Amino acid sequence: MSALLALAELEDGRLLRVDDQPVWVDPQSGYVRRHVSPKSVSPLTLVEIDLPPGAGIPMPASAYLNMRQLIWVLDGTLVFVEGGERHELQAGDCLEIGPPADCEFRNDSAANCKYAVIVLRKG
Repeated sequence: MSALLALAELEDGRLLRVDDQPVWVDPQSGYVRRHVSPKSVSPLTLVEIDLPPGAGIPMPASAYLNMRQLIWVLDGTLVFVEGGERHELQAGDCLEIGPPADCEFRNDSAANCKYAVIVLRKG
């Protein structure tokens, strides 16, 4: 839902300055989602996430239909659980999300975690 709201707020153009990037904050977890990429005909989307210590964001498999995604950890440690598989990612690590499965992004550490999600929409 937050992705749809962010796209609706964007204006067309090849440059999206940081002050104009839509930001959404989850009031319960403190999760911050910044839509970084400009609105265009490109099938690519870039999103930056700040995940506070102890926070977890579950995502249903249906959220990943018709897309491919990469998770790139910029700072801190991210635990990504997809289906029954657990990945612990450190700063600099990049993971391609597999076929759609229920998953969770978690920060089990005592420090903030910042990561980017690169999305390629199909069709």
